[in-house]
Amino acid sequence: MKAPQRIAISLLSHTNAGKTTLMRTLLGRDIGQVRDAAHVTEFAEGHVLVAAEGAELMLWDTPGFGDSLRLAKRLETSEQPLLGFLRGTWDRFAERAFWCSQQAIRNARDEADALLYLVNASESPEAAGYLDAELRILGWIGKPVVVALNQMGAPRAAAEEAAELARWRAALARQPLVRAVLPLDAFARCWVQESVLWSAIETALEPLQRLTMNMLHRAWRVERQQVFDASLRTVADFLTAAAADREPIDDPGLAGRLREWVRSTVTGGESDAETRARERLAARLDAAASEALAKLVALHGLEGSAVAQIAADVAQLQIVSAPLSETRAGLLGGALGGAALGLKADIATGGLSFGAGMLVGGVLGALSAAGIARGVNRIRGTEAPVVSWGNEALARVTRDALLRYLAVAHFGRGRGPWREIGAPAHWAAAVDAALTAHAATETDAWADPQFATRLRACALEVLQQLYPDAARYLPDR
Repeated sequence: MKAPQRIAISLLSHTNAGKTTLMRTLLGRDIGQVRDAAHVTEFAEGHVLVAAEGAELMLWDTPGFGDSLRLAKRLETSEQPLLGFLRGTWDRFAERAFWCSQQAIRNARDEADALLYLVNASESPEAAGYLDAELRILGWIGKPVVVALNQMGAPRAAAEEAAELARWRAALARQPLVRAVLPLDAFARCWVQESVLWSAIETALEPLQRLTMNMLHRAWRVERQQVFDASLRTVADFLTAAAADREPIDDPGLAGRLREWVRSTVTGGESDAETRARERLAARLDAAASEALAKLVALHGLEGSAVAQIAADVAQLQIVSAPLSETRAGLLGGALGGAALGLKADIATGGLSFGAGMLVGGVLGALSAAGIARGVNRIRGTEAPVVSWGNEALARVTRDALLRYLAVAHFGRGRGPWREIGAPAHWAAAVDAALTAHAATETDAWADPQFATRLRACALEVLQQLYPDAARYLPDR
């Protein structure tokens, strides 16, 4: 007996529980209609999720169950519950709840190898009055069931989600056809959670079906891992370019340099030329961050504008990667070191030429200080004044970039066009720990040829921390 060439999964749920929204997220494209109303989907629609080696994984979006309690009672009083219900003729408008339920049940009976049953996890199992009736309906259909907890809200710490998952698993423990209960929010799931879902489906199938599902799951993982690798290359390229970016400081001329020296000596302020250079550098960082974010959004099959504004958060952490100013060093050296040298000369001659000694000492001090500055600049290779990002700023940008990747990777297409979402605290903690473990934000880390590899390892470690059950499906480091 040959393995089947198609595995079909029907998505079932109470009406308005988010099946079409989840379908859009899983498929990475817009299908059906999404509206906050009952029975928006009226007919079962099939869509291929992945195809490989002549086989395909088909997902069916179905109408939602309506009036489930009445439906369960109707089935219970029939000698042939399912067959009798499907033979019945229901008015699409007058008996819409029954009509939609009929379409869903017929699809699940005739097309599906397994059922993905969505529940609204924003309410407790005890509060979901339809749950028991719909589980009985699924029992009559007789196909293996994987339950997905939808509408779980923003990602939370593992302990909080585990407690909610345990509550639902306990409520469904006595259902023989329920093979797994998994968190899978259409708005905020991650691709690694989807891999756990396909593995659970595989386990629920018959042996020959498992062979096909396993092959399709592997093909699906290859596609997702390619997206992951392309995403991390995008992030690494952005960061290494930011670390190497330099903005020249305009030469203000002799008068400007004198004003600069006075300002830095008296007030500690920077020159107008430095301020303008900083602004140009910051603008380029924002533009590059927006470009990288747009690539991430597109790689994940999302749409919408992608604008990143991060320079304001790190502007105060910029450094001037400029040469030692020979003018400034000369003036300061003449005023301090040279004056001290002149004073010693005056004392040695009995103070007869105090003013001349100060003047000569100042000139000599200025010349020596300027020479020292010139030598240091040649050794450092920074003979032209520029502004660049300091280590602390780059570390913050790196952390921000990984958090943005996570935000994009969790943003389900069913949620609509991409928009910025805040990073949960447990994401930030996981990113910080991974960056520290891989020394990815130490001084000059961005110039290391292995930086991209280290950054990828950081991202994998974060995903493993957030989703330990999916660790075996992650790419190799």
